[in-house]
Amino acid sequence: MKTLTKRIFDTGNYSNPESFGLLLLRMGVGAFMLTHGFGKLMSLFSGGPIQFADPIGIGPAASLILIVFAEFFCSIFLIFGFATRLSAIPSLIGMLVVIFIVHGADSFGKKEIALLYALIYLTLLFTGAGKFSIDYLISKKLGKKK
Repeated sequence: MKTLTKRIFDTGNYSNPESFGLLLLRMGVGAFMLTHGFGKLMSLFSGGPIQFADPIGIGPAASLILIVFAEFFCSIFLIFGFATRLSAIPSLIGMLVVIFIVHGADSFGKKEIALLYALIYLTLLFTGAGKFSIDYLISKKLGKKK
């Protein structure tokens, strides 16, 4: 049985073309979402009062901090393939909040982009990062230890 640490960094047993596909997926979704997270990060450190939506009732500051973590920091982790399965979780949760709470009463068109992001994050949660990732390097080191 694999330890929790080994499961977290498990990259799957993929061929080079499959791993390259996962690399493109990670880098693409990470770069696209990073553009959303960067603006929010700048807003967080602007020094002014925090004016941000509070969709789950934890306060605007806490909501902004959580979404900055998901959209900015987790995107960087995904790009490099570091703790990919763990990094996909906050990103997925953020998109689920957008789908079901922020745009819950809106048409499918308003939810479509968030649904696509959620599908990608869910895919990465199940597949892992592939061979071209920091996770792969970590999993190789973990595999050598008995």
